[in-house]
Amino acid sequence: MSFNMGKLMIVGIVGLASATSVGYFTIQSASSQFASNSFQTQQLDSNLVSVAPKYQLQSLYSTSNSSDLVSQNSSPVVITPPTSGCKITMAIVDDPEPPLNVRSSPEVREGNIVDQLNNDTFVSVADGQYGWLRITDPATGWIAKNRTRSTCARVDRNIIFSPDSDVVTVKGQIIGTGSHSYRLRMIQGQTITIKNFGDVFPAIINPDGQLMARDPNLEGSKGEWRSIIPVSGVYTLQLDSNLRGFEYEFLVQIQGSGTP
Repeated sequence: MSFNMGKLMIVGIVGLASATSVGYFTIQSASSQFASNSFQTQQLDSNLVSVAPKYQLQSLYSTSNSSDLVSQNSSPVVITPPTSGCKITMAIVDDPEPPLNVRSSPEVREGNIVDQLNNDTFVSVADGQYGWLRITDPATGWIAKNRTRSTCARVDRNIIFSPDSDVVTVKGQIIGTGSHSYRLRMIQGQTITIKNFGDVFPAIINPDGQLMARDPNLEGSKGEWRSIIPVSGVYTLQLDSNLRGFEYEFLVQIQGSGTP
C-alpha cells in the first residue's frame, strides 16, 4: 500500500513537472513568435517610412512644376488709375439718399443748405478739404465727397508685366477734363498689339514724342492696332478728355525678345 502510494506521488510529481515544462515551452514559443512578428512589423514599418517620403516629395515636386496648374492659377494683370490723393476737376453726384445737399460751408449744421442736386449730375470742382468738395457749377457751395464719384485729373503710371504673362489690361475712367498716361519700355524688334474694349482708343506716342497712332477705328481696323517697335525706348499710351470724360479699357500684348 505504501509502495503504491509512493509510486503515485512520483507519478504525480513527474506529471506536474511535465505540465510545467510544456507550459514553459509554450510560453517561450509564443514569446518568440511575438518577437519575430514584432521584428517583421518593425521592418515593414521601416520600409513604409522610407518609401512614403519619397512618394510625397515626388508628388509635391510634380505639382509645383506643373505648367497646367501655373496657367490655371495665374491671374490676369489689370492696371487701374488711382482715385484719391490727387486733384479733382469734376465729380458725379452718387448719393444713396438723394438729393444731395449743397451747403454754404464744409460742415453739417442747421440752416446752411443752399441747394440740392440729383444723382448723375456733373459738378465742377474747384477745391477740396476734409472730405468736402467746393463746387462752382451747377451750384456754388460744398458737397460731401463720399456721396460722389470722381477720378484723378492727371495720371502717369508705368505698365509692368507679370513674369508669367505678356499681356496686361488697362482699365479706368476719366471724369471731367484730364489726361491719363501709361508708359512701357519696349525693345526694337518686339511686336506690340493693342486691343480696345472701351469708349476711346489711346494715342500711342514714341520715345521722341511723336504720334504713332491714335484711333484705328478711323482706319477700319476694328479697334486693334499692331506694330513692330522701330526703336528701343519708353512708349506712352495716352488718353485725353476735354469735356466730361469717358471710361476706357484696352489690352496690351508684347511679343518677342527684340534686339538689345
